[in-house]
Amino acid sequence: MATGTVATGAAATGTVARIRRYPVKSMLGEDLAAGVFGGKGLAGDRVFAVLDDAGAVGSAKHPRKWGPLLSCRSTVGADGTVRVRVASPDGAEYIAGSDELDDRLSRLLGRPVVVSDKPPENGLLERAVPEYEGGSPRAARSAAVTDATGTAITSGHVAAGTFFDFGPVHVVTTASLEALRRRHPDHDFDARRFRPNVVIDTGARDGFPEDEWQGRRIRIGDAVLQVMVPTPRCVIPTLAHDELPADPGLMRAAAREHRIPVFDMGPLTCVGVYLQIVEPGVVRLGDPVAVEG
Repeated sequence: MATGTVATGAAATGTVARIRRYPVKSMLGEDLAAGVFGGKGLAGDRVFAVLDDAGAVGSAKHPRKWGPLLSCRSTVGADGTVRVRVASPDGAEYIAGSDELDDRLSRLLGRPVVVSDKPPENGLLERAVPEYEGGSPRAARSAAVTDATGTAITSGHVAAGTFFDFGPVHVVTTASLEALRRRHPDHDFDARRFRPNVVIDTGARDGFPEDEWQGRRIRIGDAVLQVMVPTPRCVIPTLAHDELPADPGLMRAAAREHRIPVFDMGPLTCVGVYLQIVEPGVVRLGDPVAVEG
């Protein structure tokens, strides 16, 4: 099917407003004019992660331990390598996988770490427990432990063979962000805080259209994706991102507006959806988006 067409039986939903990837997990990423979506998600997305000697995968979901990663930016070079620019006073750039980068990040984080493109088996993923209702499942909250940083955390694992938390593709809509912004104008619901791969411009649509997509297929440009589950939110959107300042109350505000059931975990604060690839393809800015079925 040519780009710019909508399949028969599909309902036009919007257009692609933004494409982003994050070559190193929990670092700042880069905007794209087009991206290839295949079996492992958006090409070049989360292909590296920072690991420590305790088996943890670096994630700003535990800000006291890994938050400084958000002061770094990762981009994919023209030669296919991932170049990481550390937001340090010297402004130096390092190649992912180099000893120089490992040394720089070890100093930044205050303990030995390495940057790797090889996901560890059962890689540990730690999350700070939000204090507000709907920030984490009640069962997980009751099982939380306080670690050496003084943070109450829950622990899980990254998706097998990847550095993804769950689904390989994450999408948010302008309708959801605008609904939150309109109801809580004192908070900054910039899409970048939610670290999506695709932002879909849904025009004048109101509310949270993603809620209606569960289990359905969506054609985005040349690719077809299956919606897996709403995206439960953590503390990351409240943290500083690039020029965006920290907004500590942002997720508490979102929790007041949009808590929906996720699997058997009860109602959780969600913004966006996780998807998996059904038919690989290229997605470009301005491409049509349509929900099938």
